Amino acid sequence: MPPAVSPALDRRRFLKAAGVSLALPMLESLPATAATKANVKAKAERLVCVGSFLGLHTPALYPEETGANYEVTTLLEPLREHRANMTVFSGLDHRASNGHNNWPNFLCGKNVGDMTLDQRVAREIGHGTRFASLEITAGQNSQPMCFTEGRVPLPMMERPSVLYRKLFATGADRERSEYLIRSGHSALDQVLSEAKSLQSTVSAQDRVKLDEYFASVRDVEKRMERQLNALKQPVPEVDIVMPDYDPVAPNLMLECESLMYDLMALALETDSSRVISLYLGGLGQVFTIDGQTLQAGYHALSHHGNDPDKIRELVLVEIEHMKCLARFITQLKQKSDAEGRPLLDSTLVLFGTGMGDASRHANSDLPTLVAGGGLKHGRHLAFDKNDPKQADIVLGDLYLTLMHQLGMESDTFSNASKNLDHLLI
Repeated sequence: MPPAVSPALDRRRFLKAAGVSLALPMLESLPATAATKANVKAKAERLVCVGSFLGLHTPALYPEETGANYEVTTLLEPLREHRANMTVFSGLDHRASNGHNNWPNFLCGKNVGDMTLDQRVAREIGHGTRFASLEITAGQNSQPMCFTEGRVPLPMMERPSVLYRKLFATGADRERSEYLIRSGHSALDQVLSEAKSLQSTVSAQDRVKLDEYFASVRDVEKRMERQLNALKQPVPEVDIVMPDYDPVAPNLMLECESLMYDLMALALETDSSRVISLYLGGLGQVFTIDGQTLQAGYHALSHHGNDPDKIRELVLVEIEHMKCLARFITQLKQKSDAEGRPLLDSTLVLFGTGMGDASRHANSDLPTLVAGGGLKHGRHLAFDKNDPKQADIVLGDLYLTLMHQLGMESDTFSNASKNLDHLLI
């Protein structure tokens, strides 16, 4: 009989504890992980995460029918041509507390500040590109979306011109970027030196906090090193005409969003990055859509209080989001990877939110769409936490499946320990 093994001592944790990165043989005393049992092979190579701060009006999004024969709803209409390449999810959330301050749960799981899905993936697959990950925003940014392992919120690029120069700039722009990165390195060294000098004079609890801080600094240093190395690599030539100005005024958010999607598609096509996140902000901006200026700001519309006029205008804004997403997916279908396959075949696109109902600040039932990446698509999958058979299924279980599709051996994500592989892979 094999020796007893603690359930916590799975194969991955053993490798971490041993401090090595060698692949161990299958041992009878070390149980195989779920991913190993399934012999998971990477079927997707890229991940795009898009988060809408104000969520989506679910009555205009969710079909009444489940399965493949659902009727296309108002918000799904712009995505109709991609129906076979995407899945609509309803009823999933992280079982997190309500409130706008908990919006960052979107990619974290139950606890705000935990390492986000995109960064977990970037740590595994991001090292082969110039940029391990890209963090972008369109619209007014009021909450972080991506966190490192050290609980550090990552800054997001809000100007398309900055993203363009980061991806494709040459000459003086690259020299200036190198100067700024090296300057940041110098400042970081100084802060780190001062922090280390405190280690012998603070309490045990504070030393734990300092250790966490040092881990975060090391993560930032690694990112800076990757940025410096990226500057030495050849810059792809791309065919895109940038506007004469950055559309960053609040009421130009939708124009900025569309342009960011264009740049994201180019970043994937040139293999500049394989992990990209896009935050769609939403505060007081008043949009003009199809020549009609809306009567209230985006944030005010999201707090509609069931006023039908506000809901109608809110849905108009959300339709524009869906149009931008549909156009992005179309580009991924048209662009090819190095093997000549459509980029969408190897790119997982997650569109979701940390806000299920912005009008009530509710963080339950988070509307979620997933496209591409070689998954089994074409359905509306509905979950009911009041059903005893589904009560313990959370949004993190979907994230585990996305990681499995990317070839990662992951058994847990925040409060999730199952997966939806049987439905999607």
